[in-house]
Amino acid sequence: MTSFPAHLDHIVLATPDLAATVAEFTRRTGVAPAPGGAHVDLGTRNHLVGLGGRAYLEIIGPDPDRPGPSRSRPFGVDALPAARTLTWAISPPDLDAAVAAARGQGYDPGDIRAMSRRRPDGVLLEWRLTDGPPLPCDLAPFLIDWGAAAHPTDSGLPVLPLLSFTATAPAPHEVRPCLTALGTDLTVSPGPWGFSFTVDTPNGPVTFG
Repeated sequence: MTSFPAHLDHIVLATPDLAATVAEFTRRTGVAPAPGGAHVDLGTRNHLVGLGGRAYLEIIGPDPDRPGPSRSRPFGVDALPAARTLTWAISPPDLDAAVAAARGQGYDPGDIRAMSRRRPDGVLLEWRLTDGPPLPCDLAPFLIDWGAAAHPTDSGLPVLPLLSFTATAPAPHEVRPCLTALGTDLTVSPGPWGFSFTVDTPNGPVTFG
């Protein structure tokens, strides 16, 4: 049985070409990700796949129907040479309390800010999240609180069960205290910085890095 990191919400697969990455994902897995919608004023769009339970995969890239924003798009998608698993998110029961607790242990997960996305059916989803982990904790997740919004896994996503989710880092011991402070965990092995996840698909297990 797969053991998810505590409070896992989603894994982010970022790409400079959303259509091409979605097509390649569909080819490799045999399952087409569902359109998620456009991120208001950020110039990005996403497609989603359930990973089992209340966890999902977000494939995010530039929105071809919107001009580029005045600032850089999220996750630096325009500068990526290819699709890459860049980060992950957890959803603790109380976002504000989790941030305060982490800061109390010497780790600052970042400020909390509001975000939104408009679904293809026109519904506006609004949530809060932290800015993201600083060095040397760049393998730690950001935190998210969906509030009153419907969680993406409630919208009938196609599901590819998550078989594994791991990371590598030059100095894993520097990352582990950050994960502990957030009340979650992730297998981090020595190696170049990066993530890897494997999903069970109609074509058999498929791994993405």
